[in-house]
Amino acid sequence: MVIPAVGVVVLLLIAAVVTTIVYGRGVGLSVAELADGIAVTRSGVERVSITTADPKGLDRVTVHLDGQPVEVVRADGRMTLTGVKLAEGRHILSVFAANPLPWMPDAQVRREFTVDDTPPTLNVDVVEAESPRGPVTVRGSADGADSVLVGDQKVPVRDGKFEASLAAAPTRIRVEANDAAGNAQHREVPVKVTHPGMRAVHMSATAWATPSLRDPVLAMAREGRIDTVQLDIKDESGEIGYDSQVPLARQIGANRNHYDARAVLDDLHGKGLRVVGRLVAFRDPVLGKASWDSGARDRVAQNASGAPWSAHYGQYAFTNFANPEVRAYNTAIAEEAARLGFDDILYDYVRRPDGPLRQMVFPGLSTTPEQSIVDFLRDNRAAVRPHGAYLGASVFGIAAHSPQDVAQDIPALSAHVDYVAPMVYPSHWGPGEYGVDNPNAKPYDIVRASVADFVRMTEGTGATVIPWLQAFSLGHAYGPGEVQAQVVATADAGAPSFLLWHAGCTYGSAGLEPA
Repeated sequence: MVIPAVGVVVLLLIAAVVTTIVYGRGVGLSVAELADGIAVTRSGVERVSITTADPKGLDRVTVHLDGQPVEVVRADGRMTLTGVKLAEGRHILSVFAANPLPWMPDAQVRREFTVDDTPPTLNVDVVEAESPRGPVTVRGSADGADSVLVGDQKVPVRDGKFEASLAAAPTRIRVEANDAAGNAQHREVPVKVTHPGMRAVHMSATAWATPSLRDPVLAMAREGRIDTVQLDIKDESGEIGYDSQVPLARQIGANRNHYDARAVLDDLHGKGLRVVGRLVAFRDPVLGKASWDSGARDRVAQNASGAPWSAHYGQYAFTNFANPEVRAYNTAIAEEAARLGFDDILYDYVRRPDGPLRQMVFPGLSTTPEQSIVDFLRDNRAAVRPHGAYLGASVFGIAAHSPQDVAQDIPALSAHVDYVAPMVYPSHWGPGEYGVDNPNAKPYDIVRASVADFVRMTEGTGATVIPWLQAFSLGHAYGPGEVQAQVVATADAGAPSFLLWHAGCTYGSAGLEPA
């Protein structure tokens, strides 16, 4: 059959259209994830993807690195450089795709890139805020970095240095340095807040409500003998001194309303005094009994037979420091007090009961008692710091060398509080402690030695040492001379602040010199 000339033309046009549909403008070679001049990590090289417009075109693609052919992995309609090992430094990738149509050019792509697997060198200066409320400045060096993240704030790097200002002062801040290749280096940095110091006396809630006990303390403040009042929030009886709004406190009847917290804080702050709120944590017979009676018995520290631990404290006296509800209850009170305006939250009885650990049971405890206490304090500083409060922990004097006796690991917990308050009462030391034959009769010697030990153990943790000193007589008469000897001793040991303790809150014999 003879095909007319016009038919030949039509067939040629149809063939041209089909060819265009199948092959487009050549093979359509594409190299993704690798821009020219980029720096990448070795893992970044393995993410390079080579594709063609026509998946069948991959069969006609060859790949060279630095002029040498390399094997590639073909899967899912693409080619990758998975398994290709490259040294750090400059490299050239060349990809060739032969076009099946002789009248169309071959395709090729050339990329010059640098492999960089070395993360930036990150150094962060000591981070210290002026107060728990902030602000805080974070500075450091990040050699080899293009940018730095301080928290979620992106900070430029200039001449290898960076600086960021934060309005608030978190307990810890994450700093991350990143380079153009995608390498990163990070540090978790504690934010230190140095306590301003204090000269304080202990006042229970009932003492503060008693003018004959309160007025002499205010006179001491007017005379410059003290600059801080320590006022109980929750005491050893488990009673809260003011009308707390914490739901569990109201449910178990813990409130006693001895003072109006807001009014007292406003008054004392107006007099230029700081107020430390003492919060007895795990010795809490109100919470203990209410929990046991309601069936929430895991909230209570127990003996090996499953009964409430009592010893010399009384039944239900010690709650279970490992129980989440007990921890949350104390944290809620601490946070409420910080919001009200207490300058410090000073925990007491933040420990396990003293006595043989093998005879005790703490339901739910999944770590050591020491670590559990550390974790509790860590969480509490994070809770109270946003409200501008410092966090302190009262600790046994013997915890410096016997941390397992009451679950108070001084170096470990010091990293998560703003100060530790060791109870270094001379009457509580046995003969020969720290080489002092009669500690109760030699207050300067024993206090200086024990406080110096705490200063040494807290060095580098960011915590200050503010000891509890003895303003009462027990086995030896204590007057102004003995109290002043302790004040001088703690200053000589490197810790010039102090809190005076007298259970009856009478300080007529303290004899403090005006600051």
